[in-house]
Amino acid sequence: MYDKCVSYLASRGVTIHDIAQCVLFLQKDYHPELNEAICEKVIKEVLHKREVQHAVITGICLDIAAEQNKLADEQLTDILKIDSPLYGIDEVLAYGICNLYGSIALTNYGYIDRCKPGIIRQLNAHRKQCNTFLDDIVGAIAAAAAGKLAHSL
Repeated sequence: MYDKCVSYLASRGVTIHDIAQCVLFLQKDYHPELNEAICEKVIKEVLHKREVQHAVITGICLDIAAEQNKLADEQLTDILKIDSPLYGIDEVLAYGICNLYGSIALTNYGYIDRCKPGIIRQLNAHRKQCNTFLDDIVGAIAAAAAGKLAHSL
C-alpha cells in the first residue's frame, strides 16, 4: 500500500520532496539542524502507517471521482469541484492522519492549512484538477511528520 500511496500522490503532482519542504517550513525554527533527508525519512515512516495509507487513497479517489463526474450525487460533485469552504469533510479526513501523532501534529496542521506553503498552495489553487481532499491530506502528512519529529528530536 505504501507504493500505491506514493504512486497516487505522484500521479496528482505531489512528491515526497514537496512534502519535505512543508515539514521544513513547520520545524526549521525549532530544529535548525533539520534537513530534507531527515524530513523525507520521517514522511516515509508516516506513509507506512495503514491508517494514513487509507486516508491518502480515499481522499485522492474522491477527488478523481468528482473530477470525472463519477460520484452518485451531483450536488456533492459540485461541492467537491469548488472545494466549498463549508464542506469540511476534507479537513476531517486530514485530522484522522494528524490524530495518529498527537496534539503537536494537529496544531501544526491548523497552521499549515492556514498558511498554505509550497505544494499546498499550488494544490489549493485547483488549476488542473480537483484537489479538495489532496491539499488537506498533504498538509496532514507534513503536520504528522512534524509532530513525529517534535517527539523524537
